[in-house]
Amino acid sequence: MNSLPKGRIAVLVAAALALAMAAASLVLVLSDVAPTSAERAPVSQAQKLASPPAAARAGAAAPGGQAQATANALYRTGRLADANCAPGALPAGSMIAYRRFLTRVTNCLNKAWATQFRKARLPFSKPRLRIITKKVRTPCGAWNTGADGVYCSTDRTMYLLIGRDQLRNPFPLGISRLIAHEYGHHVQQASGIWNYFWTARSTAGKAGRLQLSRRSELQAECFSAVFMSTMKGTGLVNQSDWDYTVQWFYKNGAKGWPQNDHGKGPTQAAWMTRGFNRGAPGACNTWAAAARNVQ
Repeated sequence: MNSLPKGRIAVLVAAALALAMAAASLVLVLSDVAPTSAERAPVSQAQKLASPPAAARAGAAAPGGQAQATANALYRTGRLADANCAPGALPAGSMIAYRRFLTRVTNCLNKAWATQFRKARLPFSKPRLRIITKKVRTPCGAWNTGADGVYCSTDRTMYLLIGRDQLRNPFPLGISRLIAHEYGHHVQQASGIWNYFWTARSTAGKAGRLQLSRRSELQAECFSAVFMSTMKGTGLVNQSDWDYTVQWFYKNGAKGWPQNDHGKGPTQAAWMTRGFNRGAPGACNTWAAAARNVQ
């Protein structure tokens, strides 16, 4: 059996650590889901999402109803615009480099999705990015132990916590995928998809709420993969590292979640693969997918 070069082993170990941390920070966990332990360390997984839109809080039907999710105009816009993203290197141990890298990736996401919203004739607004080095309280609630990132819909802000582990073991593809996932929740918010989510959740039972959460999380992961596909073949997204990432989620993506609110590992991997291969938001219509495809 051939052995891997030491350098490659080190890269894979760092990638595995980064992916474990990234998986621990995926959001949208609903208020009725309790915290649990991550695969590597006992950390709280639960993250509070902001309050639903006013119409959903009042029990009124959101404009457009279910069609906002199942037939959103974004699905008819073709491949995601290529922002020619080149965020540069992410060396270990540099917070300045981390801030620069994440800001550049966010700028790429802004360019790509702004173009897509224009195609769909939908109003677009950029999310805010806040990079923090210690836990903060957001408008969505207290920061939970172990969380690395959250999108708060109240202030439309992506919060990313960069700690010592991330600084020691940076994995550019992994952190880019994570921020693109959180951005995917902003896309759901800005496009009106979440209007239906909140309205439907207000009358659903526990099983229904879990399925709605899976549809939301799997779509955000698919949107993330669509964005990552615009950088195929670059230094950031080479095929071997992407395949490694998808396989990691296939095996580990559901670990650490107390209930099936994010989808099973193979389901997560399937939507990642679908988004990456097709490169278009229309590939990510989890709201019209059969229940068996969002398990």
